[in-house]
Amino acid sequence: MKKGTIYVVGLGPGNPENMSPECLEAIEKSDVIVGFKTYIKLVEHLVEGKEIDSTGMKKEVERCNNVVAYAEAGKNVALISSGDAGVYGMAGILLELVPEDMNVEVIPGITAANAAAACLGAPIMHDYVTISMSDLLTDWELIKKRVDCAGQGDFVVCIYNPRSMGRQNQIVEARDILLKHKKPDTPVGIVRNAKRVGQEVEITTLEKMMECEINMFTMVIIGNSMTYVKNNKMITPRGYKI
Repeated sequence: MKKGTIYVVGLGPGNPENMSPECLEAIEKSDVIVGFKTYIKLVEHLVEGKEIDSTGMKKEVERCNNVVAYAEAGKNVALISSGDAGVYGMAGILLELVPEDMNVEVIPGITAANAAAACLGAPIMHDYVTISMSDLLTDWELIKKRVDCAGQGDFVVCIYNPRSMGRQNQIVEARDILLKHKKPDTPVGIVRNAKRVGQEVEITTLEKMMECEINMFTMVIIGNSMTYVKNNKMITPRGYKI
């Protein structure tokens, strides 16, 4: 039996306007759509009549094993993630698990950092890093080390998964680490639900950022030593003479 193709699809923020033609084509070609239930809801309008395999949090390995089984049975499968599937998404684990003779195509998507940056202006025009505050799979001491190194290197810092119901203080510790290397008035962008329904954008400072609402639907972008605010937009100059 001919094996099916696996499409690992980045949906972008989730709004139809920011889903790429390649993403839409992969979903159309697929017999089965597999994903976290929240992401399945983002594509409900695109998957009528298709087989749906929806699972909850912490089911990533199970999800990927199901995808492989569907493809082994000859079905084309779309494994969906929000943002880009290769950035804190499903591409890595799927590629680790998939047999060598199976066809896998990874479809890029707009990342949460890129979406939030567009809402804020141009905060990542120069070198930046992305760091997740989630310590489910990465030791917290290592995360703190990475934050410290990013501060020492004067990078713009994009923080994913800043806070959850069970993880409240990590973002505070990260802010305090960065204050050792960055000025208190360093601009900080807070974007909730970037490019989704309910989008909210705030620009504050490193010193005052904890006064803003920060949750799991938030991207936090902390500027470098050159970042400034103009017309309520964050700008990180690249160095052009103007």
